[in-house]
Amino acid sequence: MSSTTRRGTQRSLQSLLLKRFAMAFATYPMMALVCWFAVFNGLFLGSISTAAWLTLGVFGSQLVFLWLFLSGRNLRCDDPSLTEAQVLVALAWQPPLLALFDSARGVMMVFYVLILLFGVFQLPPRVFVRCAAFAFFGFTAMVLIEAYRMQLVDPSLAWLQVWVLFILLVWLCLFSSYVQAMRKRMHQRRFALQAHQDTLRGMMRQLEDLVATDELTGLFNRRSFDQRLTEEMDLTMRYGSPMALVMYDFDGFKGINDAHGHVQGDKVLEQSARLVRDNVRSTDMVVRWGGEEFMILVPQAKLVTAKVLAEKLRQVLEEYVFSAKFHVTASFGVTEYVPGESKDTLLKRVDDALYRAKALGRNRVEVLSS
Repeated sequence: MSSTTRRGTQRSLQSLLLKRFAMAFATYPMMALVCWFAVFNGLFLGSISTAAWLTLGVFGSQLVFLWLFLSGRNLRCDDPSLTEAQVLVALAWQPPLLALFDSARGVMMVFYVLILLFGVFQLPPRVFVRCAAFAFFGFTAMVLIEAYRMQLVDPSLAWLQVWVLFILLVWLCLFSSYVQAMRKRMHQRRFALQAHQDTLRGMMRQLEDLVATDELTGLFNRRSFDQRLTEEMDLTMRYGSPMALVMYDFDGFKGINDAHGHVQGDKVLEQSARLVRDNVRSTDMVVRWGGEEFMILVPQAKLVTAKVLAEKLRQVLEEYVFSAKFHVTASFGVTEYVPGESKDTLLKRVDDALYRAKALGRNRVEVLSS
């Protein structure tokens, strides 16, 4: 992965993590409103200044997380989302906060659920259990300290709250484990589906290649040529860019099949196809026209350029020693497309040029203009 791609991926991840943090941070003002409502209605055991310092402490801890995200330092951690750290900090504030509530404590305990739900979909089950245990022992320690100091107004209610919290945390742990198992299963199914889609795409590409190419030579077939020729004719009509056709046919190919067999004849076609493909431009389209006839579509080329290409290929084929230790020659016909003429007219002219090359002695290049 390039550094540019890596930076782009990190920016996308950081943007997502900031949105998740903003969602979590938005919970704190709502919780603060509930707490201050309790303060102004006499349900808070401490003073106004104590409530204010607790509020500043809670929001200060969230500003630290915001700084970590904005500075990018969270990306250095194993979990860039800092989910476990955020959950533990939020849980750490609960015992000192709940210790200052008495009759409203049971209502305020709902904050445990809100905090832990933030980690249900992100934390692995083992980490979630660790956070739940931290929450339970923190609350239980607060109750034990109050019992030791004889500050429990209703001990039975306090221990009932401990048991209710324990049951709630156990249920949340089980729910978290179920959610993570479902997510893992969905990931596996998604990866399996992706693998199937990649396989299908590969098969589609193979089918397209089979439809578009000649099985023996691997060259394009007439169907592909017809589509490309239509496109190039449109480009010529629109922009005036030249285009030429080169058609060639092996001389006396029937004699090769008779003398050396059809297997050697097929090898000549295969080897010559590779030879021609290696000696044309990447933009040129080499096509097996039928039997031992071939066509080359030469875009962005005038007649003289196509003639030079045909002469080059004629010499290359003539000098090449095929696997059966013999030489072959080919005759070439060349023509240039005239804007506005039909496809049939163009193809007939290049075919006539090839016929002339055959009639004038073979192993030569003949040109026909409009």
